[in-house]
Amino acid sequence: MNLHEYQAKELLRAAGVPIPPGEVATTPEQAEAIATRYGTAVMVKAQVHAGGRGKAGGVKFCPTPEAAKEKAQAILGMTIKDLTVEKVLVTVAADIGSEAYVGIIVDRATKKPVFMVSAAGGIDIEEVAASTPEKILYYPVDTRYGLLPFEAMRMGFFLYKDVKLARQAAKIMQRLYTAFMNAGCSLAEINPLVMTPQGELIAVDGKMVIDDNELDRRPEISALRDESSEAPSEVDARNANLTFIKLDGNVGCVVNGAGLAMATMDLVKYYGGDPANFLDIGGSSNPEKVVNALRIITSDPNVKCILFNIFGGITRTDDVANGIVTATKQNPLKVPIVIRLTGTNEEIALKILEENGFAASSDMDSAVQRAVELATKGGAA
Repeated sequence: MNLHEYQAKELLRAAGVPIPPGEVATTPEQAEAIATRYGTAVMVKAQVHAGGRGKAGGVKFCPTPEAAKEKAQAILGMTIKDLTVEKVLVTVAADIGSEAYVGIIVDRATKKPVFMVSAAGGIDIEEVAASTPEKILYYPVDTRYGLLPFEAMRMGFFLYKDVKLARQAAKIMQRLYTAFMNAGCSLAEINPLVMTPQGELIAVDGKMVIDDNELDRRPEISALRDESSEAPSEVDARNANLTFIKLDGNVGCVVNGAGLAMATMDLVKYYGGDPANFLDIGGSSNPEKVVNALRIITSDPNVKCILFNIFGGITRTDDVANGIVTATKQNPLKVPIVIRLTGTNEEIALKILEENGFAASSDMDSAVQRAVELATKGGAA
């Protein structure tokens, strides 16, 4: 679950991270009133779950309240990566002496939270990692003990030679780690961590991504979810208890099991296609899941062919077949469908499909090849 910048900053501020004042506005008039109240230059920043806000024109410097109103009017309602901006953060602008990056991710290799710190802040950390990896320090944290003071100081000195700045950075990193653990994050970052001309370190931007598996035991964090800023198809899938991630391709994939889903997407790429999604209907035998899966996939205009790849263990293939028949009767397909079924009740499933005019096979490679071929032809059977 992604948090908006203003939500992440509230959690970071509560943990003691120094952050400039800021408030959310949903109208240009509110933005002007907030800027007037602060009595200084402000930044007006689009609040949307998408990167590249600045490049898209969603982050503006405003020297006066009138400018804040004008820029808010331009930003509110704009579209950034298919998401409409419905609110902006009006925050006090900071004088920037230098910028650094501080972030934490969950690293599967070490099975620990890992700090990434770099004096090259303010730009994409991925670009720094690719072109100048020596500018990034990676530091895993043992969660039994947390981030110890000497570890934080080591990272502080990686960023700053001045001991006062290193100590400030160390305190901020300890507080960032506290916020990371308390919220159940998979990622938390400050980019940039700014040094002002007065020698003070402040976080002028914050990002947090919450591990969905943490939400059941953190209802106060779960309540921060903003479905209006998420892709409608992903919201629909979550409400239907489906695991779904939208991608940019044209082969819609319906698969049972995350491992098979990944293998299916790899095979689609291997045969020259592009998957349109990751959609896992899970291990339960529930035809309604198939109905929901087809509804979600067919709502994507980029999908030119639908591929079912089912390996029936706990999942009964006859339930999947019944789901396909039910779904297509309710909403006839406008694109071709390729079905591969094997496993539990396979013979029954094939009979159900054949009786309703569908062809199916048990060979994964040939099914994926056919789906890619049909999608490449633009969905023409």
